[in-house]
Amino acid sequence: MSETRSDGELLRAVAEDADRRAFEELYRRYAPWLTARMRSRCADAGIVDDVVQETFLAVWRGTARYREGAAGAAGAAGTSSGTRGAHGARGDAAGWLWRIASRRLIDALRGAGARGRLRQTLARLRHRDEVSAEERVLAGVEHGDLAGALVRLSPELRAVLQATVVDGLTTREAAVLLGIPPGTVKTRAMRARKQLREALA
Repeated sequence: MSETRSDGELLRAVAEDADRRAFEELYRRYAPWLTARMRSRCADAGIVDDVVQETFLAVWRGTARYREGAAGAAGAAGTSSGTRGAHGARGDAAGWLWRIASRRLIDALRGAGARGRLRQTLARLRHRDEVSAEERVLAGVEHGDLAGALVRLSPELRAVLQATVVDGLTTREAAVLLGIPPGTVKTRAMRARKQLREALA
């Protein structure tokens, strides 16, 4: 029987039977369209290709489940067995794939930004014996010994101040960058500010 299967049938075959042919047909049907849509959102072709691959990998592994009757609900616990016409679910499946891919694109772009900040921080740590422009300016501050107070802070407290004050990261971003919980970032920032106030009083 050479009849074209609906999206719902293909997705059910992938989810319930790990049907490789159904997966390949779904990929051929939607990967070019999804890639074109993603490229309109992100100029980095490498990130787009990774996002499309991760989207279909989530479908294959079953970490994203399609429910025909739920208009593209992502991450549902199973599939429904509602009946539709041969292509009745096409719009739903396309929207569902788009939502998975767009979430993955946001995660990838956030990750790329965090990786860039991490690389910059690591580069600064490698050259921490060199006096930075900020440290030279701070050393010249006439109102109190701010540079000396900063140097006397423990490396952990100084790293939190660097991330949150100098780099302008949020508590959550600083936590990811430093590899510590957000609550620890807040606590260390409060301790660092208290020590600086006492040192400059």
